[in-house]
Amino acid sequence: MLSQFTAEPASRWSSLAGFIAIPGVYAAGRLDADSEGLLLLTSNGALQQRLTDPRRGHWRRYWVQVEGTPRASSLEALRSGLIVQGKRTLPARAAILRDPPQTPRDPPVRHRLTVPTSWLQLELCEGRNRQVRRMTAAVGLPTLRLIRSAIDLMDGEPALSLSGLEPGQWRLPSERESKRLQALLRRPESHSLGPGG
Repeated sequence: MLSQFTAEPASRWSSLAGFIAIPGVYAAGRLDADSEGLLLLTSNGALQQRLTDPRRGHWRRYWVQVEGTPRASSLEALRSGLIVQGKRTLPARAAILRDPPQTPRDPPVRHRLTVPTSWLQLELCEGRNRQVRRMTAAVGLPTLRLIRSAIDLMDGEPALSLSGLEPGQWRLPSERESKRLQALLRRPESHSLGPGG
């Protein structure tokens, strides 16, 4: 489905409106129609802006199934930043994912018997269009499956994550999570980006 509440004419994808019957909310950030994972929905425009502003540097964690076997040089290139569409990406956090998600994808990813697949955990603090897919392709590891697993609010507490949610499920934030999200709006502006940001 599309990570929006308005259907697009002639699109083969449905929208969130068919799954979430809460009026006046919209996604704080998007996922490509062929990606999966965590979406934060809000009715607060200032909060939506704060979470999606690239200057804020909220780290987003992705689990990425790729075609091929990552080499140390591939991981280092992802960590250092590389040229994608003529512009260098910010440094990322990249590691082999030893315990990949077990939930099957529907439809399943394509498999080639002669090509191995691997899982990476990739964390970015920027969100360009199809950035993860373009970064993994740039190091010779085409993305087969992409799951956003967490969004860090950068407040020293655990990131908001998919923990406890099955595919297609949603929940309201806890009281503590609501307070943390509201606190973002009171936090002084910071422009610190990068792995230590």
